[in-house]
Formats: sequence, structure tokens, C-alpha cells
Amino acid sequence: MKKILLTGFEPFLNFKLNPTMEVVKHLDGSTINGYEVVTRVLPVDFSTSGKELLNAIEETKPDAIVSLGLAGGRSKVTPERIAINCNDGGEPDNNGRIPSGEPIVEAGSDGLFSTLPIREMVKELKEKGYPAEISNSAGTYLCNHVMYQALNYVKQQDQQIPTGFIHIPASHELAIEHGKVPSWSQTDLNEAVSVCLACIKDGR
Repeated sequence: MKKILLTGFEPFLNFKLNPTMEVVKHLDGSTINGYEVVTRVLPVDFSTSGKELLNAIEETKPDAIVSLGLAGGRSKVTPERIAINCNDGGEPDNNGRIPSGEPIVEAGSDGLFSTLPIREMVKELKEKGYPAEISNSAGTYLCNHVMYQALNYVKQQDQQIPTGFIHIPASHELAIEHGKVPSWSQTDLNEAVSVCLACIKDGR
């Protein structure tokens, strides 16, 4: 059976939980549109997150790669269009490191575009009643870092693997913790990601 590698992140900064971690726990081992979903939770660490993702790719040999990140202020599910070759963001990772704009990959492409069917994902989400739109900026924090690492790896290996990143809103649990943050139920977040994964088919 074909496999989708789905990754989320551990809690970070002042967030005591991360809904992406809950999504990957929920979907681990499931079958969506003929693909087995295998999952990993990545550290919020500029030094190790990319390495752990690439190790997971080499270990699982997936047919598609989808990484998830929390966008705490967004109210919509937002598949990302592009990752840029820059570590920055202005916030520390979980080990206190604050990068200052250095490249993720020396001599790498300035930017790499998602190869996921992001337009179809947004269309399907909207048809099922989930607010969604394509995002043109994954930022310069760990989400962008992981997206770039995966796309660069696939490019260097000359593989035709649908690869990209999806930001999801906060869960209600986070909203309770942080006040008036836009939020979704964890159940809806799980289902919305499932809708996105179901759009991956026939090598696209």
C-alpha cells in the first residue's frame, strides 16, 4: 500500500499543547484514499527538526509527504504555496536558539513551491464547510524550515513525491488557554486534515 508521511510538532513557545500533534496521533495508521498514513512528531528545534524529518522520509519511503504546523492567529486551514531558504522568525525554538536569517541549505534554491494539490485541498475543504485558503507565506520559523527541508530533499533525490505543508488554526483547548484566539474543535481539525490528505491521488 502507498504511504503518506504526516508530521506534526511538539508544543512550543507558550503553547502547552499543539493540535498538530493530536492530529497525527489520531490519523496514525489510518487508511485514506488508498494510502496508509504514517506519522511522526517533530521537535521544535532548528538543529534537529529537519534531520528528523529526512530520517523519517528515508525510513518510511513515503509516496507523499505532508507536514502540519500551528498558525495560532489564523481562522482557516491554509495549505502553504512556497517555502523560502531562510531561518529567522524572531522567536526562539524550544532550545532557546534564535536564528538571524541564515539559509536553511547553503547554495539551495531561494524558494521551493509545494507540490501538493493545494487548490483542490482548499476547494474540497470549502465544499465540506471548512474555512480554507492558500497561504503565500509559511513564515521563517520551524514550519517554513521543515517545508523547505522536505521539498529540497525530494528535489535533490529527483523524486516525484507530492510534498508540502499545511497550517491549521488553534484548537479550542488552546483558545481557552490564550483567550480570544480563533479556534476549531480538535475533531474538526482532524477531519479537515483528512479531507486534505484525501486529495492526494495518482501521484499528485
